Amino acid sequence: MIERILEFTAKHEEWIVGENVEDFTNENIAMFLSRVSNTVSSKIPGYLGEKIDVNGLLSIKIEGSLEEKLKALISPKVSRQIGRLVMEDDKKLKKLLVEVAKAVLTREILKNELPIEFPGGKIEGLKIQPRYEEDHINFTARYGSWIVVKRMIIDEKTPLLDIARLLASINETAVNKIKDFADVDDKKIVEYFGGFKKVKKEEEIKEIVQLFREFKGNEFEVRYAAREMLSKLGLKVDVPSKNLEKYLEKAG
Repeated sequence: MIERILEFTAKHEEWIVGENVEDFTNENIAMFLSRVSNTVSSKIPGYLGEKIDVNGLLSIKIEGSLEEKLKALISPKVSRQIGRLVMEDDKKLKKLLVEVAKAVLTREILKNELPIEFPGGKIEGLKIQPRYEEDHINFTARYGSWIVVKRMIIDEKTPLLDIARLLASINETAVNKIKDFADVDDKKIVEYFGGFKKVKKEEEIKEIVQLFREFKGNEFEVRYAAREMLSKLGLKVDVPSKNLEKYLEKAG
């Protein structure tokens, strides 16, 4: 029988954490992946500083109701503010990083307005012995037909943006797989918001927010419902790893 593994470990400077799944129930797997997502998402901004003024980004203040915050987040004014904080002259490359920065800002602005983080908190401390002594990040899944290894050994030459890329990729994997173990009816959520396409007008924002508030689902489904609602406004709260990957490839 092939050994079943679900583990996450990270060691870089003061950040040393590790956790795994020992009892492979759907509930335990879903909660582990939730903590992985919450953990890596919270660390990504700290690795973007080479090209994004993260302190400046997180100091952008957007006040008001949820509807007013959403309206502001999709406004040209906020896009210009974000653009000024991205340190890249090439327009196409800059656009990739602006989308990354906007996801970070959106998550920060809406974290107390919408259920964005998953249940379970973050991984704190070292609960398992890491497989590597070196500074590293390691996410390994081997469970049935699901086999994923996302791993990096970190040294002084490792670009911080590359660490952010790996963390974003791990988050995407976790967010995509939680659904399989947490009774999330993805089709139901997509169809629920199916009456909306591109939401831009103030009245449409109010309507889709009200629809979200009426959504009925479990504690995981409401997180995906929030993400689906935001997608209709062109907003994300999960940093897109492909943007960082493309940037690193093209910027050399």
